[in-house]
Amino acid sequence: MKELADAAGITVRTVRFYRERGLIPPPRREGRIAWYDSHHLARLRTIAALLERGHTLNGIADLATAFDSGRDVGEVLGLGEPTEETPVRLTPEELADHFEGEVTAENLATALELGYLATDGDDLVHISRRLLDVSVRLVREGVPLSAVFEAGREVRAHADALAELFATTLQAHAPETPPEVLRPLAKSVVDAELSMAMDRRLRKT
Repeated sequence: MKELADAAGITVRTVRFYRERGLIPPPRREGRIAWYDSHHLARLRTIAALLERGHTLNGIADLATAFDSGRDVGEVLGLGEPTEETPVRLTPEELADHFEGEVTAENLATALELGYLATDGDDLVHISRRLLDVSVRLVREGVPLSAVFEAGREVRAHADALAELFATTLQAHAPETPPEVLRPLAKSVVDAELSMAMDRRLRKT
């Protein structure tokens, strides 16, 4: 513990306090010896960074609980499956910088539940660079992150229905059509229809 505290630039008493609060996981024990590793050091540095950004210890404890209960990156990303999306690796403090004031335990838990975020060791992985950039822009425009998630749930439901519609139509009438042909066709139709729907919506305002 003394070596860990020295590496993190804090006191042994602080490390013990964080351990008692559940902010860092327990060490690996061999007999009477407690071994701390790079995972513990990374967590301590994250705690320090979040404290500097104005988070409270209670809030950080809630975030740590949500973080530790999240699904791992392999489960969420379905490694090996085809995708056009580019995952983005983030430290917890980088995530806090992206969504200043909006990274609460509740929002983190929701992001993990929806599969937008996954855990990979001491890092987080966002499933899509495009979705991350849009979410950041919406929050900076004044939309609460919780509202972004609520809208995301609805968008996903509609997107799943559209994907099922296109797949079913092609299977019924052109079953030999490969996925690399189906994807751009479906995206073009949805993009055009959404554009025209936005035109109709804006004309009403």
